[in-house]
Amino acid sequence: MPSVLGLLEAREKRVREGIARLREEAERVQAALDDAERALQRLVDARATVAEVLAEPSDAVAKPARSGVARSVVPRRAEGMAASVLTSDYQRILSVLESQAGREGIRCQQLAVALGLEAVPAKVEGLRSKAKRLVERGWAIQMRPGVFTALAVPAALKPAGRRPARRLLISMVIDHSTVASCMAGSVS
Repeated sequence: MPSVLGLLEAREKRVREGIARLREEAERVQAALDDAERALQRLVDARATVAEVLAEPSDAVAKPARSGVARSVVPRRAEGMAASVLTSDYQRILSVLESQAGREGIRCQQLAVALGLEAVPAKVEGLRSKAKRLVERGWAIQMRPGVFTALAVPAALKPAGRRPARRLLISMVIDHSTVASCMAGSVS
């Protein structure tokens, strides 16, 4: 027959082992709880920061500086407006369109090569988008699908001297007729 003291010692040992397992589990749970509380605090801080920023008046928020990056604004061309109002990317495209090769019309792949870019689809499509934006804003002409050239600037608008108003009007009508006939030729 087993002794009572031996049975008590065996039971005490099992209880001590159970306590040790529970303490290890409690430490794991405490570590998980600490991680969850830190994550919660980060979320609370982020929400408070966003609420502060949204509560500020809109004019207090700093506006990002304009740069010559994608999605830059191309102003509508107005009488006497120089290409210097465009960002450098658009100025480079316009200078190629105004070059000898561009006057006859240039495809976007040729435009990419002329600008020193690889003629890969991503670059070509980016240039096509920019060229179409120049067309929409009156800086260039799309002669036929995918072929672009610079808008012919009437001599009267070039800075090399002044003409009487009547000559200016006649010159503008002639240049407009030339552009219209070029456009009509591409339609047929």
